[in-house]
Amino acid sequence: MLFKVYQLRTYVSIMIFAISTCAVPPTENGGDKIYTDPARPIEDRVEDLLSRMSLAEKIGQMTLPERQAFQPSTLDDIKTYFIGAVLDGGGATPTNLTPAEWLSVVNEFKSRALETPLQIPLIYGIDAVHGHNKVDGAVVFPHNVGMGCMRNSDLVEEAAAVTAREVAATGIDWTFSPCVAVARDERWGRTYEGFGETPGLVKEMAYAAVRGYQGTDLSADNTILACAKHFVGDGGTTGGVDQGDIQLDEQSLRELHLAGYVEAIKAGVGTIMASFSSWNGQKTHGDDYLLTTVLKEELGFDGFLVSDWAGIDQLPGDYASDVGTAINAGLDMIMVPFEYKLFISTLKDHVQNGSVSLARIDDAVRRILRIKFMMGLFDKDITQTAGVIGTPEHREVARECVRQSVVLLKNTDNLLPLGKDLARIHVAGKSADDIGIQCGGWTIIWQGSAGPITPGTTILEGIQETVSDQTSVTYSLDGSGAAGADVGIVVVGETPYAEGYGDRTDLSLSEEDLAAIGNVKAAGMPVVVILISGRPLSIADEIENWDALVAAWLPGTEGQGVSDVLFGDFSPTGKSSHTWPRTMNQIPINLGDPDYNPLFEYGFGLSWPTF
Repeated sequence: MLFKVYQLRTYVSIMIFAISTCAVPPTENGGDKIYTDPARPIEDRVEDLLSRMSLAEKIGQMTLPERQAFQPSTLDDIKTYFIGAVLDGGGATPTNLTPAEWLSVVNEFKSRALETPLQIPLIYGIDAVHGHNKVDGAVVFPHNVGMGCMRNSDLVEEAAAVTAREVAATGIDWTFSPCVAVARDERWGRTYEGFGETPGLVKEMAYAAVRGYQGTDLSADNTILACAKHFVGDGGTTGGVDQGDIQLDEQSLRELHLAGYVEAIKAGVGTIMASFSSWNGQKTHGDDYLLTTVLKEELGFDGFLVSDWAGIDQLPGDYASDVGTAINAGLDMIMVPFEYKLFISTLKDHVQNGSVSLARIDDAVRRILRIKFMMGLFDKDITQTAGVIGTPEHREVARECVRQSVVLLKNTDNLLPLGKDLARIHVAGKSADDIGIQCGGWTIIWQGSAGPITPGTTILEGIQETVSDQTSVTYSLDGSGAAGADVGIVVVGETPYAEGYGDRTDLSLSEEDLAAIGNVKAAGMPVVVILISGRPLSIADEIENWDALVAAWLPGTEGQGVSDVLFGDFSPTGKSSHTWPRTMNQIPINLGDPDYNPLFEYGFGLSWPTF
């Protein structure tokens, strides 16, 4: 009897697979293509299109390869395998980084997708996490650790809207942002990608960022699809280890790490990315309770859920097991990122043998199509001419973000603001005249890089443009030659890094930085230290020797925003988005901890004295 039941179930599964691999035209309106009619309700268009799709077309929509997976000779695989989305990963850039070249690359893929029988448009994604940060000449905003210090959700929304306009100008329509991680351990190398250490701050900024990217109309030409990441708890791993384990009970996980997603969903976020991390030993990419029960059913998320870069490969078991576990857990689109043929054939096998139901496939594709219709992709022509990026108006928004993100931590004898008419100012430090350092990771290339990697204004250049014509501004990398100046400004801190390479167990300043500060101090003048960093640093042993201290975080391309504050054109209003530890042994240290005794508490920030 059991054998007969098994035979029947196998027969039904094979029949479902066979039928689903053939497009089935709907009977309504004599087979008219409802999905091509922009006047019809989106849900009607989704169901009509879904009914016409073969299994191969459906699985193609669930496949997200990296651009570099394709060679010129294999670009037709986009239409052969009905690929639904392509991304530019952290390490992928065109040879030429101009907006026109980006548009040309994007259009190669989009045009191939439109050569398929159903002409389902392709979504193109990129990590535009602090501006359109992989395009030469684009505005690069402060990283989120600084944006959180502004406590200004309206400005966060405006910055995201500027980013959306610049991304859309190159034909790209999806950003893997905002990161709504609540970073609870500054040893974590992705701390700067989150807005701060408290869920209250993160949820406010998450809502604003999503609204900035997506606007009130996702189909508008100047909006793009947002992606809240990384669900859930990536900022709470034990020891701050990237892609590590979050060892928390469920109530604590919810209280600390869920709020940003609740607000992002309220703001209408179209996509959410799963985290590489584990929760009490179970990889999130395969956690059906978190991905389906909590996110989709409890929170009501009706967009689509995407994996992180090869994230399913970290699940236990072989590749076939990984694919089945991830899809059944609730992932709708898989960032493969290279082996797209293997993923497609593996998922087809799962449907054929019944280990992944056709209903689960349809749910995933329905979610993807819904977002594509909301984006208006079926009703728009491919962009043919690149738009303008890096405009003065956009740079002014970024400059205002820099001004408001700067945090004044120390100001002995009211040294700051500095006078613009001092006879001589000596500037020192490796970070003073380096646009790449002040932008940090995820800038032009994945890990970022020191040097003149993109147009912008360094902090040194901002100082030179701010002071009077009578003021001499001198500079040395190591602080030498400072003698005789009225004041020294030393700009030091972290060099660029991104995920996987930024985890550190020692957040002290380098010997090079300490030497530069010491050389200027030894020349006999007041010293202002400006820290460029993606997190609080360990400075308690040195700060007594500094007259003033400014946390500028990773300000991006508009370094003059820092000098605007230094010279009093704008009063500092930034409040630290993280607690500053006294020693490394205090980390993790967060607001609300027992025996909370930091160097600078969460929310600390001085302003100018009132005379």
